[in-house]
Amino acid sequence: MIEIRLANYADDVDGAAVISLLDAYARDPAGGGTAIPLKLLTRLPGELAKRPQAFTVLAFDGDMAVGLVNCIEGFSTFACKPLVNVHDVVVLPGYRGLRITQRMLECVEQEARARGACKLTLEVLSGNSSAIRAYEREGFGPFALDPAFGTAVFMQKKL
Repeated sequence: MIEIRLANYADDVDGAAVISLLDAYARDPAGGGTAIPLKLLTRLPGELAKRPQAFTVLAFDGDMAVGLVNCIEGFSTFACKPLVNVHDVVVLPGYRGLRITQRMLECVEQEARARGACKLTLEVLSGNSSAIRAYEREGFGPFALDPAFGTAVFMQKKL
């Protein structure tokens, strides 16, 4: 039985799960295929704990961490309410196709509603068709204010 729950960053088991799952994601082609330096990974649970706007949903199969969703609360100026950005979604390869992502996103939605959020947002690589299908099944779709201006494009500038 897969257990889905919010992470406690101060808990050693949950902290280790966040570290191992995010590292697995980073090493996966969908996560860039490059390991995150250990000195950064080991700081992650403590840094997330410092940010009340951050929360993580974990999936466990017994004692084994098999899934993670990291979320960061933002703010919608148009709705004058919080929003929750789904920042990282990880399910270990042997557990994919079991609807673990669906169950973790249900937990994310419950937490977002408890925080008074008006919406969930996420970014996904256009070539990750299985993830796109999973998100669409959960009600996610392209973002547009006015269809005449098209859909939003995710961009970045590294600092």
